[in-house]
Amino acid sequence: MVPADPRMGVPDYYRPGGAYPYYPGFEQPDDQGSTFDIYKYLRVINKYRWLIASLVLAAVLIGAAITYLSTPIYRATVSLQIDRDSMNIVNVDGLQPEENQNSTEYYKTQYELLASRSLAERVVSTLGLANDARFNDEAVSAVSFVRGLVFGNPKADANAVPPTQEEITRKSIDKLAKMLAVAPVRGSRIVKVSINHPNPVTAQRIANGFGEVYIANNLDRRFEATSYARKFLEERLQQLKIRLEESERESVKYAEDQGIISLDGNKNLSTNDLEATNIKLSEARAERVKKELLWKRAQATGGLGLKEILDSPAIQENRKLRAQFAAEYQQKLAIYKPAFPDMVQLRNQIRELDRQVESEIAAIKESIESEFIAAREQEESLTAELEGTKTDVVEQRNRSIDYNILQREVDTNRQLYDGLLQRYKEIGVAGGVGTNNISIVDQADRPLFPSSPNLMVNMGLSLMAGLLLGVMLALALDFMDDSFKAPEDIEREVGLTVVGIIPKPASNSDVDSELADARSAMSEAYRSLRTGLQFSTSDGLPRSLLVTSSKPSEGKTTTTISLARSLAQIGLEVLLIDGDLRNASVHKRLFVSNEMGLSNYLSGAKSPEEVVQSTDTEGLLLMTAGPLPPNPAELLNGPRFQSLLALARESFDIVLVDGPPIMGLADAPLISTNVQSTLLVVAANETRRSIVKVAMRRLQMARANVVGALLNKFDAKQTGYGYGYGYGDYEYHSYGSNPQLTAESDR
Repeated sequence: MVPADPRMGVPDYYRPGGAYPYYPGFEQPDDQGSTFDIYKYLRVINKYRWLIASLVLAAVLIGAAITYLSTPIYRATVSLQIDRDSMNIVNVDGLQPEENQNSTEYYKTQYELLASRSLAERVVSTLGLANDARFNDEAVSAVSFVRGLVFGNPKADANAVPPTQEEITRKSIDKLAKMLAVAPVRGSRIVKVSINHPNPVTAQRIANGFGEVYIANNLDRRFEATSYARKFLEERLQQLKIRLEESERESVKYAEDQGIISLDGNKNLSTNDLEATNIKLSEARAERVKKELLWKRAQATGGLGLKEILDSPAIQENRKLRAQFAAEYQQKLAIYKPAFPDMVQLRNQIRELDRQVESEIAAIKESIESEFIAAREQEESLTAELEGTKTDVVEQRNRSIDYNILQREVDTNRQLYDGLLQRYKEIGVAGGVGTNNISIVDQADRPLFPSSPNLMVNMGLSLMAGLLLGVMLALALDFMDDSFKAPEDIEREVGLTVVGIIPKPASNSDVDSELADARSAMSEAYRSLRTGLQFSTSDGLPRSLLVTSSKPSEGKTTTTISLARSLAQIGLEVLLIDGDLRNASVHKRLFVSNEMGLSNYLSGAKSPEEVVQSTDTEGLLLMTAGPLPPNPAELLNGPRFQSLLALARESFDIVLVDGPPIMGLADAPLISTNVQSTLLVVAANETRRSIVKVAMRRLQMARANVVGALLNKFDAKQTGYGYGYGYGDYEYHSYGSNPQLTAESDR
């Protein structure tokens, strides 16, 4: 429903300054079409489900036919373990290299060697495949047989030149390369080598032969590398041996001439003396620092402050006796006076002990000083000795410069010689035992069942292909189908509110039968339409309503009659006017006379009371179209039609006008300007969206108040909605001066 603007007296959907009236949402579907609606695609699939099922069935049948007509191919597979174990020739770190887990170049190289033409040539030569009839003869499939019957057999040419042995071998190599499949097992050192051939025995024989030939080929390559390495190392060892002997002679002769005596090859006597003197000097310096600190602490400390004094046994014994005399003196002081002889004697003994302690402390300090002086003198002596040794070492080093150069050359030559000699022995052992880093894990078994064609896989692929093709075709058909399929399409594309949805009659029924049954889905839908119209305006049910459509055969006449009956059944006084002055049909549906009607009144020949007829429904009066005039548009545009509507609104609760289609005629826009509201009927899956948009444009130009749209002939099951409506079919067969409306037809 579009609300009205009381300030202007016209609906508020007219845009100021615009060329045409404006409906909210009309011509602006982009903001809603950007979202992904999965239910829309499900409805499309449901609508074309039989087409999709047919394509899927056809694809499955084609896949099955191709599967059963193809030549069966057997696959034999041998499993090989390839260890990364290539030999090093001049690397002195060892014969077996450390494996780099992140490097894949080695294994990629091995896979390329497995698929190489040279290996295939060796397999053909070893197994004699060039002259093997079972290898070269191809099984003839049904497809090949039919192709041979149609196009002939090119091998049957008697004048053809027989191929040479080289050509046969080259053809066998090419054929073997096509049969081969190398598949590494991810995360392991296993690689599976498969042979595909129509003969299972031949496939097994070639697969096992491929593994054995590959191992033999790898051994040959390793042996060739070993032979080259031995020859190379022999020459290098002979050269290094001569250089080592010469460098040793020069080193010994120079040491004799310069008087250089080495203890362990790196040190001489002067160096050893320097190291020993330096160690003693470090120890003496540490001892001197220790004694010096003790002496300084002894000078700064008086009495018993030093640990060495307190640890002296004589001082400890003296202090013990003094403590006893002092205690005895204090005890007797309570009895005797200080001048008493015994008391005087005790004081003298205490003074003597104090004097002895002081004497002992002085002796300990003198001892500490003596030790400090001795440590200092020893340090000075070792320092002088170290300076003299340094002079000897410097002189010795100056003489040893050339000697060290000669010695380094000797060590280098010896190291190279020992490394190459060790490598020469290791290569000799490795080449002698014929080690190999490739082994067969599993021999190829004789295949019992063909690997291709795979019926289940082909059926699955055919099913997926048919399903994909069917869905794509359904979407394409739906995209090309410009009709309205669901209520949301009308609201999105045209911007009208859908006030009702009328289902399509069932296949075993018709419109009249459905409407005759008050409990049918169609009758219930028209009652729902009646309820929707009661809320279409702010004042409730419109007093005058035009029911029209974009084109004929959309069901507007049935809608008008059914709506009029439904309104009359709730006690309203209803006037039904057949406004289609070009193809009148309401009188045929209601089985009344059409001798006098609207055209008689508009031409001034009759009054309204004379052209109104009663119907079989109480409260429903009918004004038929009457004789078809030559100028319907002029009659509808005259003042008498407006007067008729004004008079009818005073006498009836609602006036329903069954108008003509909008497209190609001016009648419907003229009628819409005189009624309060207009209802647009749209046939589902029939009416094109572009036609409805043009019709809406014409109504906008006429400033019609379109309260909404009615989606008619809606097939819920075909569209995918769950409304639960029935099925049916009816059609407006013709539109013109001689209409033919059957019992199953409707406009």
